[in-house]
Amino acid sequence: MTITTLEKQDLVTKAFKNAMNYADYRLLVENHAESFTSTGHTQTEALSNYTVLNYRRMKRWDKTMRFTEEQQKLITELDRPLNWLVITESWCGDAPPAVAVMQKIAELQPAINLKLVLRDENPQLMDAFLTNGSKSIPKLIIQDPKNDSVLMNWGSRSQAAQKLVDDFKEENDVVTATFKESLQQWYNQDKGKSVFKELAEILRVLNLETRM
Repeated sequence: MTITTLEKQDLVTKAFKNAMNYADYRLLVENHAESFTSTGHTQTEALSNYTVLNYRRMKRWDKTMRFTEEQQKLITELDRPLNWLVITESWCGDAPPAVAVMQKIAELQPAINLKLVLRDENPQLMDAFLTNGSKSIPKLIIQDPKNDSVLMNWGSRSQAAQKLVDDFKEENDVVTATFKESLQQWYNQDKGKSVFKELAEILRVLNLETRM
C-alpha cells in the first residue's frame, strides 16, 4: 500500500508532538540498561546486552563528540528552522554515533528542534520511511515546522558505513557479531565525520532553498 505525501506529513507531525527530547531518551536507555531490558516489543538477552553497550557508548559519545571550529561555524550559519525527528531503539548499534552528531548539531544550532521516537511504538511512521524496504534505524526525518512538509530523510548509516556493511554481506551473507564490533571500532575512528558531512550537506541544500 502506497503512502501519500500528505499521509507521511501527518504521521511525522503527530509523532513529533509525542516525541522525546534527547535527555529523556538517554534517561530511558539508562533505565533499560540498569534493569537489563530494552525498548521495543521484542525482549531478548541479546537486545538487553546491546542496550547496556549502547548506554555506555552514548555516555562516551556525549563526552567526546567535538566539532572543529570550521564545522561549528558552518552549523551556526545554517539557520533555517527545522524539526528533526529520529526513529530509533535502545538496542540499535548504529544509533549512538549518529544521534550524537545530530544532538551536537542541534546544540549548536537553536533553529533545529531534535526529538526521538521508538520504532516499535510507531509502526506506521516506520513503514512510511523504509530504507530499501527494510525498517532500518536510526532514521532521521527532517520537517519544515512552518508548514509541516517533510523535506528530507537520512539513515540509517552514512554512505561510508553502509558500504562496509554491504561489502561484508556480499562476502558473508549475514552480519556477524565480530563484524558489528569492527563497525563500532570504525565509528570510533571516524569520530562522526561521515555523518556530519552528510547532514551538513543536507542543511546546506535546505538553506539554499530558502534563499532562492
